[in-house]
Amino acid sequence: MIVTLIVVCEVGFWVLLAAGLALRYLAGMRRLGAAVLLLEPLLELVLLAVTAVDLKNGAEPDWKHGLAALYIGYTVAYGHYTVKWIDGHAAHRLAGAPRPPKPPRHGRARARHEAGLWLRTVLAAVVAIGLLQFAVWYVGDDGSTGSLTEWQFSALRVVGIHGVIALTYTIWPKRAPAYSEEASAERPSPITKR
Repeated sequence: MIVTLIVVCEVGFWVLLAAGLALRYLAGMRRLGAAVLLLEPLLELVLLAVTAVDLKNGAEPDWKHGLAALYIGYTVAYGHYTVKWIDGHAAHRLAGAPRPPKPPRHGRARARHEAGLWLRTVLAAVVAIGLLQFAVWYVGDDGSTGSLTEWQFSALRVVGIHGVIALTYTIWPKRAPAYSEEASAERPSPITKR
């Protein structure tokens, strides 16, 4: 039941996102579209409530409860970021807004961008670990909570792996290529017509 609800929440996220953007940009109802987009966090609250009720009704804590906590942590950390990114692209394509800026590709700016993403992953892990810890306390000594603590360590591993990847952009920053499109546009072509 929990896994089905996670899938329903994920599908619901994209359905609400599409409906909100369609209302904002295709139907011209910006306020109603924004209201639909603000319904997104309710999906995670429903998932949290159902998970808590499942544990209260005596369900054995297992990987499904851990997955639900990680899903909620991810949506807390990356949900607004994802909605904002997609909204910027929808505004550009459907409403004539300027193209949203791309993430930096080189140097310190890229390292800062990657560090910001890593901090979002840290937030996701903190939320997930906190929810899992509350579940461990909620179940108490009456049930087996080993799978929940395994998910806590999995969240820490993800933070560590993402941290190493983000750190590589600081230690070995990617340099901008010597050849750039702007510079080549200004230079005359070496091939001339005779």
